[in-house]
Parts: sequence; C-alpha cells; structure tokens
Amino acid sequence: MSETDMIQVEVAYALPDRQAIIPVNVAAGTTALEAARRSGVAQRFEGLNLEDSRLGIFGKLVAPDQVLQAGDRVEIYRPLKADPKEVRKARAARVKERRQDSDD
Repeated sequence: MSETDMIQVEVAYALPDRQAIIPVNVAAGTTALEAARRSGVAQRFEGLNLEDSRLGIFGKLVAPDQVLQAGDRVEIYRPLKADPKEVRKARAARVKERRQDSDD
C-alpha cells in the first residue's frame, strides 16, 4: 500500500482527570472502530472497552463502521452516569417545589 492510500486521523478519549488525542495513519477506507483499535487508546486507559463504546466524529455520533475521511477525529464517548432528561426533570421539580414553599 502506498502512502497516497493512507490518511491521517486522530483518536480522542478523555476522563475527568486526563485525556489523549492520538494521531494515527490508517488506510483509506478505515472505519471509526478500526482506527480506535489501531490507535492503542484502549491500552492507555484501563477498563476502556472499544467494542461497547459509542463513537463520534467532531461531536456527532457515528456508527462504528463509519468510513473515515482524512483529518477526522474519532471521539470515544464514556457512558453517561445519569440520563440528562431525567436530571433536568428532577431539577425542574426541585425548583417548582422551592417556589411553592416560598409562596406558603
């Protein structure tokens, strides 16, 4: 395979206390999951399971079999600890309850 058949992408993963953005040269036609595997990011972060992770490119969720373009940044997303909709509902309920308490 010639160098013209290769593209440069990045693979990014972050925890609250550290992050990694790893440049990777891959063959044209490589998928997001394949690039993540080739980057070695799973070896840098204990417990990271690429097979179960959601992936994105520049903040947009993509399927693991998404074919990459030169310059793409594959982002590996951690699972959410809480459903954002449920958090907003709970926050709204607390605000409503405080208003009712202050009206009494």
